[in-house]
Amino acid sequence: MSNGWKGPLIKVDEWRYKVPKSYKPEMRVDGLVYADERLLEHIKQEMALEQVANVATLPGILKYSLAMPDIHWGYGFAIGGVAGFDLKEGVISPGGVGYDINCGVRLLKTNLTIKDLKPNILEQLVRSIFYNVPSGVGSTGKIRISEKEVKEVLEKGARWAYEKGFGTERDLKFTEENGQMKGARPDLVSKRALERGAPQLGTLGAGNHFLEIQVIETIYDEECAKVFGLEKGMITVMIHTGSRGLGYQICDDAIRNLRKAVQKYGIKLPDQQLACAPIESPEGREYYSVMVCAANYAWANRQCITHWVREAFSQVLKKPVEELGMDLIYDVAHNIAKFEEHIIDGQKKMVCVHRKGATRAFPPNHPQIPEEYKKIGQPVIIPGDMGTNSYLLVGTEKAFYETFGSTCHGAGRVWSREKALRETRNRDIAQELRQKNIIVMAASKEVLREEVPDAYKDVDVVVDVCHNAGISKRVCKMRPLGVVKG
Repeated sequence: MSNGWKGPLIKVDEWRYKVPKSYKPEMRVDGLVYADERLLEHIKQEMALEQVANVATLPGILKYSLAMPDIHWGYGFAIGGVAGFDLKEGVISPGGVGYDINCGVRLLKTNLTIKDLKPNILEQLVRSIFYNVPSGVGSTGKIRISEKEVKEVLEKGARWAYEKGFGTERDLKFTEENGQMKGARPDLVSKRALERGAPQLGTLGAGNHFLEIQVIETIYDEECAKVFGLEKGMITVMIHTGSRGLGYQICDDAIRNLRKAVQKYGIKLPDQQLACAPIESPEGREYYSVMVCAANYAWANRQCITHWVREAFSQVLKKPVEELGMDLIYDVAHNIAKFEEHIIDGQKKMVCVHRKGATRAFPPNHPQIPEEYKKIGQPVIIPGDMGTNSYLLVGTEKAFYETFGSTCHGAGRVWSREKALRETRNRDIAQELRQKNIIVMAASKEVLREEVPDAYKDVDVVVDVCHNAGISKRVCKMRPLGVVKG
């Protein structure tokens, strides 16, 4: 990898920069980067903008190759990349979705306030969640299902979990796609993917995945907060995980298949990691069908975890779950490709939107958001990392017209995991966080060092850019109190 971006970057306004399509003769559209000058310093240190330019060369791309402010180097597409493709001329690419298909976040509210969580109660809650929800590399869950049952999960998603007694019908209503995307083809999923998925349902996994107990510190928009039933000082819980080994295997299998499709259809690529196929080709349809399977698995996974988090609160606080007000605010996907209706050249058109490390941010009155939220827009959940704030935002009209209804998904890494381990060799991250009154439990000390807050951009700045650029609107900010890391 080169030492950083040397290509052209044209300032559009305070919050947007353009990679002009003149940069490479193969580029079909401009790159559009959401950032301010502070974030650009980080972004230009690696080659994520080269990946934005590469995506702009793909057949059938519409409008722009988009980069959110948390953008950083990824496989194929940069993480924080968004692109919409014409259904007839465009392509679908696993590199535009990522290995952790439907890595996503859900936010639960409670009727507890910070006064209810004395330090010993908070410690007990973190410990109870840690032991209730299996975490770490290769972790296996409490649910034992056969290969046949895994296929049911891939078809039904979060509804499978609900039908097995994990959660409520209301949870499904407040999950993107109601937790069950249509078009799954479990029969196309490899035996290896099914084997990896069977023991991992209901597990947190490792890396940047976490469970976090938070307190609402700041309300920015009283009207929206009221619709969500949120107030300053209220305790919330955030769950961040994805499709585990099953999703990784599905992506791996698909990349191998689509490398052959690139040759078959004569697609010229600037980077082989952008392996893809025409959307309407047999190979393109097959990838979409197995990606949907992994997305559904991820929703079922988060639904099972939600149930155990509620149980942990109930056990520690010695109250029935119903008395704790632990309703799901919303669940959003971060890594996914979807068919959506958007306005292209003034006309409504079905588009295949890839969001990789980006969040859907649909505006008020969009038909795909719950009735209760219609007047304010779709909830957008932006996690921080252990020692940093998280945010609840809502989608906007501007996002719908400018970014295919998309916004950022988190802070975005500035250090690789290897660099984080080098830089933190002699540090006790758990102790550092405890000094900030944050209790953390993790499957290993190494994961805390890999995920140290220093390894990420400033999430406050990332959210500022999205808010000021108008592609999402701040509702409230949450501060971490207790964290379980995978």
